[in-house]
Amino acid sequence: MTDASRETAPGLEVTALHAGYPGRPVVQNVGLTVPAGQVVAIVGPNGCGKSTLLRTVARLHRPESGTVRAGGEDIWELSRRRAAHRVALLPQSPRAPEAVTVAGLVRYGRHPQQGLLRQWSREDENAVRDALAATGTTELAAERLDRLSGGQRQRCWLAMVLAQHTPVILLDEPTSALDLGHAVEVLELVREVAATGRTVVMVQHDLAAAARYADLLVAMKDGRVVARGKPEEVVDEALVKELYGVDADILGAPGDGSPVVVPRARRLTKRG
Repeated sequence: MTDASRETAPGLEVTALHAGYPGRPVVQNVGLTVPAGQVVAIVGPNGCGKSTLLRTVARLHRPESGTVRAGGEDIWELSRRRAAHRVALLPQSPRAPEAVTVAGLVRYGRHPQQGLLRQWSREDENAVRDALAATGTTELAAERLDRLSGGQRQRCWLAMVLAQHTPVILLDEPTSALDLGHAVEVLELVREVAATGRTVVMVQHDLAAAARYADLLVAMKDGRVVARGKPEEVVDEALVKELYGVDADILGAPGDGSPVVVPRARRLTKRG
């Protein structure tokens, strides 16, 4: 592929993707095209294939058929190291070496850039410095990761992913186990990352958060995409019912009008 065609290619393009395990299809005929610089949220009930889709896009789970292109390159035709130059994944529950510092963790993001003929360089130092600054963790660089709060740790993990310098970033439940304040911090940071031209794809259980912070929402059920588009166009009562079996009212948030899902209580009893 020429440099010119890479520049005009979508940030991420998934075509007719099938993936699963022996005797158990999980992802079925999924297609997705995401322009560079956008945030995509994948939503759906537990077990619908969201995380398997993310792992397949990240080149960690080989598909049965279909293609995944990042910046116009088929990641399954690249070496593992070259693919790590195109796509970075932050799993839902990452584990760090014991007693690692924040700076040490972020340096791990530069490992795909290293090799026998390329050792640690000023470029790597700059990438780590910039990632710490972008996530507001510069002052934490010398701290041990295991001594930080949950919100601080998640920003440090994001710094590691940013240091990898990939055009596509995949986040599996980046706000899980975070309180509301820290979750908002992380989601605002995701928007800032996309504003630099990177493509961000995140799995989200919180439908309201997905609708507010994503440019494109992809809803999955039983391994298939059942809806996709701008959140305000696809989130409605019928979709919530189909995905979660819940009756809900959809309200517009003050300010930006993004969809807010309010479940209807089957039995509403209030004590006076």
